[in-house]
Amino acid sequence: MKLERVEIVHVAIPLVTPFRTSFGTMTAKDTFLLRVVTDSAEGWSEFAADPEPLYCSEFVAGAEIVLRDFLLPRVAALPHLTTAALAPALAKIKGHELAKAALETAVLDAELRGHGMSLATYLGAVRDRVPAGVSVGIKNAVPELLDDVERYLAEGYVRIKLKIEPGWDVEPVRAVRERFGDDLPLQVDANTAYTLADAEHLRRLDAFGLLLIEEPLEENNLYAHAQLQKRLRTPVCLDESLHHARDTASAIALDACRVVNVKPARVGGYLEARRVHDVAHAHGVPVWCGGMLETGIGRAPNLALAALPGFTLPGDTSASSRYFAEDITEPFVLDADGHLPVPDGPGIGVTPLPDALRRFTRARRDLYTA
Repeated sequence: MKLERVEIVHVAIPLVTPFRTSFGTMTAKDTFLLRVVTDSAEGWSEFAADPEPLYCSEFVAGAEIVLRDFLLPRVAALPHLTTAALAPALAKIKGHELAKAALETAVLDAELRGHGMSLATYLGAVRDRVPAGVSVGIKNAVPELLDDVERYLAEGYVRIKLKIEPGWDVEPVRAVRERFGDDLPLQVDANTAYTLADAEHLRRLDAFGLLLIEEPLEENNLYAHAQLQKRLRTPVCLDESLHHARDTASAIALDACRVVNVKPARVGGYLEARRVHDVAHAHGVPVWCGGMLETGIGRAPNLALAALPGFTLPGDTSASSRYFAEDITEPFVLDADGHLPVPDGPGIGVTPLPDALRRFTRARRDLYTA
């Protein structure tokens, strides 16, 4: 392929309800889409992070600078543009996995569209639909939480994840278990809100038969998570601490996690996400696909990834209506069994709807033209 143009499209889409975690509250998905035009096709992707560096060190304005000034010049200099050539070309740029992921995904989308191949086929998907879980944010009161969980179960979701933080953990989990029973697949996500000193308190969650507790301690501290796992029956799952397949292998060897959350953006793109899956799957460690409140542009490729054989737990790939009254692509809708279809069209399988994209766009800029 030959790179002809790269355009950044800033979008802001209101959420149907505020989404609160231990690090903040979101009321809109405010990010950018990346459009890559080559001589054979165009490709789209979504930057997964937010305007502020709260969930991770990357943020919208910073990622635009990194793409424009450091990543794209290296990609434009490649004699032959392929997705496989991107990671070696960008390796000297430290970090910035989410920016790299946005670029890689858009290039991969264009490359696959040029060949008429779906991302699911390229990655090695073994299913044409995947079970959908839902992430429930921190609420003001337990009755509000129970109402939300009841509604999501009525909609067909097959797994519930509760966001927790100190002061909002044991009692909400207890209330959900008492209301909906022990058979409900239930897990919790702390987003790094606790310390190892809280181990005895977190042990109280063992009583509720959770699938996992996700990223309970500070990011990148594999030793502390290994120490915590020794004290818990509940499997520890890592998210923010895993940046690539090497981290994953180390975490598994240390018994710092017994479940892996794979977020493609966090590890630099879908090629590395597949490697993370392969490492975990080879060690018998279950994986699932995490979410970042993506629009359809980000949700579609996540569904393709979640169809790989090692993804044995339902992910956060919820229906579009979980977050948006209107998406910028055709909406993803749960079927009667609580599953979502894996896109089977070329590339990521979706493109923005022109009218919706126009209404939600805040700015457009060219980052590169040949």
